[in-house]
Amino acid sequence: MENLEALMHGFSVAISFQHIALMIGGVLLGILVGVLPGLGAPNGVTLLLPLTFSMDPVSAIILLTSTYWGALFGGSTTSILFNIPGEPSSVATTFDGHPMARQGKATEALTTAFLSAGFGAFVGIVVITLLSGFVTSFALRFAPPEYFAVYFLAFASFVAFGGGAPMKTVVSIVTGFALATVGMDIVSGGMRLTFDMPELIRGVSFLVVVIGLFGIGELLLTMEDSLEFKPVATTLSPKRVLAAACALPRHWVALARSATVGIWMGITPGGPTAASFMSYGLARRFSRNGANFGRGEPEGVVSPETADHAAGTAAMLPMLALGIPGSATAAVMLGGLMIWGLNPGPMLFIEQRDFVWGMIASMYLSNIVAVVLVLATVPLFAAILRLPFTIVAPLIVVVCTISAWSVASAGFDLWLMLVFGLVGWGMKKLDYPIAPLVLAMVIGDKAEDAFRQSMIISHGSFGVFWSNPLVGGIATLGLALLLWPVVSMVLRKMRRAA
Repeated sequence: MENLEALMHGFSVAISFQHIALMIGGVLLGILVGVLPGLGAPNGVTLLLPLTFSMDPVSAIILLTSTYWGALFGGSTTSILFNIPGEPSSVATTFDGHPMARQGKATEALTTAFLSAGFGAFVGIVVITLLSGFVTSFALRFAPPEYFAVYFLAFASFVAFGGGAPMKTVVSIVTGFALATVGMDIVSGGMRLTFDMPELIRGVSFLVVVIGLFGIGELLLTMEDSLEFKPVATTLSPKRVLAAACALPRHWVALARSATVGIWMGITPGGPTAASFMSYGLARRFSRNGANFGRGEPEGVVSPETADHAAGTAAMLPMLALGIPGSATAAVMLGGLMIWGLNPGPMLFIEQRDFVWGMIASMYLSNIVAVVLVLATVPLFAAILRLPFTIVAPLIVVVCTISAWSVASAGFDLWLMLVFGLVGWGMKKLDYPIAPLVLAMVIGDKAEDAFRQSMIISHGSFGVFWSNPLVGGIATLGLALLLWPVVSMVLRKMRRAA
């Protein structure tokens, strides 16, 4: 009841003409940032941060969070239309979103993605409203062993529920880990896997790899399949937007499951990317239409989008309550709080009541604004696919090249993009899953840091991962999922023998 009264006070702070205008402007800027694969939400928020120095903290955080939501929606747009993830967390959306678009269902795919994202964000905000007090004490229980256990669970769930050959999944994960270790070791300061190449000292950029694997790799596959590039048929009728919206409640199980996964991975430092991959893997394993995943199954769009936005929203809670950012964008906003003279932590909810609850109230409003704006632009986005592929393909190459160049303005990145385009083509031809590789690149360094810190704390004993019920439960579940393919194979052989 106390939180509800505080939320009503927050609405009185957030609802003003100036703040609504900032929400609209922030969402539109975020959509633009998300559509361009080389930028992404963290970079977009970083670019806007200097503009907020002259604002009051409430107006500043409203602008930044609105840009964040818009960027998440924009990343889904390019994932579905061009198979180029605008955001790392949008990679899983490409698996079924792009096939739906190629089948002439771009309007349905975009509508499903946007509404699922809106639902996930709404659930995340409700959780922040209700659990702002409880999660502070819960999150304080997380140390490096708990962090590693969460990351390990994310990888193990892919091995168990990925749907492909488990050994191929493991190979993809190991490859992603190897790419994540290239460059300077932040613990020892030594160089790893650089092969005396100065360009590799800064590591292999995740964005360059993703652009190559998905953007260039998909173009190579399309060129191989057919030399005749035909336009993708799509209808711009608003009726199809409404029909897709009416069909969404049929996936209520996936919505509920994915929102739960997203909130868990947002509050713990798993992040939106790990949440979207884990949710997609669980949906593929337990859905009645699991065999259709990867071929344009709507539930394959609902699951990652819901988890992505639920995690992105829930990540704000540990950032405010503990000063522990659950995502890269939350880390940028954490820096903004400190610049504005605010100290994140439990006392922030007491000393800066107007700011905290004004921000939470604005999150309700800005997500509604974001869903309305992106739904209004669905026909515009879908119209892009009416262009012949002979026109779209060069545009995709240009976008990929500009995006790869914008990462570090290095010509070496352009060569890496082409190399990973060939790698993506080869992995798809050999039926190796790309998603585990991407996931390992995204959170591999975090998992490594947490593991090494855990070993330092325990003097090299693996028993630290069962030192208390929380970390022990997560680690045991991760081991069970990792061994599940072996157990299921043994059970199948026993049934055949019987």
